[in-house]
Amino acid sequence: MAIDLLFLIVQVRKSTGDGESNLGASNSIIECALMEIPQTHEPKEARRWRRILKRARKGGTAPTLRLFVTVLGLSLIGYLVFRSGPGAVWKQLQTVGWGLGLIIVLGGLSQLVKTCAWRQAFTCDISGLSWFRSFVAQVISDSIGQFGVAGKVVGEGTRISLLGRAVPLSNALSAGAIDGALHAFTAVFITVSGISATLLLAPIPGTWRVYAALLVALLMSAVILGIVSVRHRWQLVGYATRAIGRLPRLGDWFSGKQPIIDSAEDNFLSFRDEAPYAFWATLLLNLLWHVLAVLEVYITLRFMGTRIVMGGAFIVEALTKVINLVGAFNPGNFGTYEIGNMLIAKVFGVTGTAGLTLALCRRVRTVFWAGVGAICVIVLKKCEAPRTMEAKPIAAVAPVHGE
Repeated sequence: MAIDLLFLIVQVRKSTGDGESNLGASNSIIECALMEIPQTHEPKEARRWRRILKRARKGGTAPTLRLFVTVLGLSLIGYLVFRSGPGAVWKQLQTVGWGLGLIIVLGGLSQLVKTCAWRQAFTCDISGLSWFRSFVAQVISDSIGQFGVAGKVVGEGTRISLLGRAVPLSNALSAGAIDGALHAFTAVFITVSGISATLLLAPIPGTWRVYAALLVALLMSAVILGIVSVRHRWQLVGYATRAIGRLPRLGDWFSGKQPIIDSAEDNFLSFRDEAPYAFWATLLLNLLWHVLAVLEVYITLRFMGTRIVMGGAFIVEALTKVINLVGAFNPGNFGTYEIGNMLIAKVFGVTGTAGLTLALCRRVRTVFWAGVGAICVIVLKKCEAPRTMEAKPIAAVAPVHGE
C-alpha cells in the first residue's frame, strides 16, 4: 500500500495539464478520490487514487490495528505523565522555560541543514527549484515520516511531488535515495558509537550487553554490505524488484516502474564518482544534522538542571535512535519514544521525569514545525491558484476540430 501511494504521488505531476500547478493537481485528484466523484482532468489517475484510498479504508484489520496502536500509545503517554506526576512534569517544563524556544529554533536549523543536504544530492540542474519550495517539501516529508515506516515512504513521495516539474522524476528519486542512504549511514555511525560507549561506561546487565553487541554487529553488517554494493555498483534494488516482478499479479506493476527504478539506482551508484564534492557535502551535512540533535539533548537537559556533558548527550541521542528503530512500526512512535527516553535517563542516573520531559519537549518541536510546513503548503497552493485560473480560460476557448 505504501509503495503504491509513493509512485502515485510522484507520478501525479505527469497528469497535469498546461499551466496547472502540480500541487493543485495532486490535491484535486486526492479530493476526488476521497469524495468518490468523477475527475474530468484525468479520470484514470483519479480512479487509481480512489482505488488505493478505498483499499486503505477497507483494507481489513490493518487500519484498525494501526488506529488501536496509536490510541494505545497516546494512552501510554498519558499514563506515564500521570505516574510521574503531572505537577512534577509541569514543573520540569517550566524549568526549561524559554529554552523550549531555543529547541524550536534548533529544530528549524536542523530542517534547513537537511534541506541543504538533500539539494546537494541532486545530479541535475536544480536552478528552477526554489529554496522555499525545497524547505517546505523537507518539513512536510519529515512530519509525515514521524508515522512509522509507511509514513516515511509516503513522506518521501510527498517531498518528490512537491518539487513540481523543476526536477526529472528519476533524478528526484535518486536524490531521495542518496540523501536517505547517507543519512542512515551517519545515523548508524552515531548509534554504534553511542552503544559502544554505553557498554564501556554504563553498568549494563549481561543479557542486555549481548543484545547490544548483536545490534552493533547487525548494523555494521548492513553498513559493510551497503559500502561494498556501492563500490562494485551492485544494483541490489533492481535485482530485488525484478525478482518480485516475477511473482503472480506483480509483474505488470513492476514492469512499468522498472525503468524509473533502474535510472534512479544508476544515479545513486555513480554519485560518489561523478560528484565527489556533492557526495562529501551531503555526508557532512547529514552528520551536522545529528550533531544538532545532540546539541538539542544537551540544551534541554541543562535547562532542567541536569549535570550532563556533551559526551553524555551524544550517548543519549545515540540510544534514542535505537528507540526510534524499535518504534518504527508504531505510528508516531507514541508511548515507546517516551518510555524509552525514561529508561535511557535512568541508565545515566537521571530521573525518569527528566527523560519524559525531554521526550515531550522534542515532540513539541516536531509538532511546531509540522504546523509551519502545513501553513507553507497552504501558502504555496494560494500562490499557484492564480496561474491555474489563468490557464483554464485558455483551455476553455481552444478551438474544437470541425468548427
